[in-house]
Amino acid sequence: MYVVFYGSDRGGVKDKATQYIEKNMPADGTLTTLEEGYFEEGQVTDSLGATSLFGGSEWFVFDNPSSNTDFADEVKSSLFEMAESVNTFVILESALLAPDKKIYNKYASETEEFKVDKSERFNAFSMAEALASKDKRRLWVLLQEAKLEGLREEEVVGMLWWQLKSLKLAALTKTADEAGMKDFPYNKAKRALAKFQAGEVDKLSQSLLELYHEGHAGVRDMDSSLEQWVLGV
Repeated sequence: MYVVFYGSDRGGVKDKATQYIEKNMPADGTLTTLEEGYFEEGQVTDSLGATSLFGGSEWFVFDNPSSNTDFADEVKSSLFEMAESVNTFVILESALLAPDKKIYNKYASETEEFKVDKSERFNAFSMAEALASKDKRRLWVLLQEAKLEGLREEEVVGMLWWQLKSLKLAALTKTADEAGMKDFPYNKAKRALAKFQAGEVDKLSQSLLELYHEGHAGVRDMDSSLEQWVLGV
């Protein structure tokens, strides 16, 4: 079976996926996540008949396949098999056009859309994702959007610090329980670490902490310093 959570509210999509997995995945289940940036041809096909070495159920998260043409094509061509499979598939997507909604809805056990409320403030969660991906260009663009939306520098620093803390915990631990984190964000943090060199997360954390304290003390301008920090990621 498969379920689809999608929409312009990326935070809402991820929260719903996490809640669904925590509520429905058996304790002996195995969770595997495939992301667009790490996808390799055949991975979706292989997952259809995958069996756990430990006898538990197999769960798969397909994160944003539409961002990778090969990934999206393989997912869409396998939907009937996913629906019939004993394995469970959780598909996370961004906003979908009507044709894609129709394709996903055909065999899905559940679909739900999450839209950004135009009246809501900028979602700083997207900045945390850009940082975890080391996507400097996107992070800088999002920082400019955050400024236009009136977010204070302290709010931006807080979100970036939260992401760096998650990465540090993932680096120092072997399980989500040991880190005190949920499985889904923990596994994402573990994979994101591959983009960082040894000690890099610690250096970024230290420099961000110094930026925050020196900005509050008036030693440096927090606004311009934050831009410089982002460009140094």
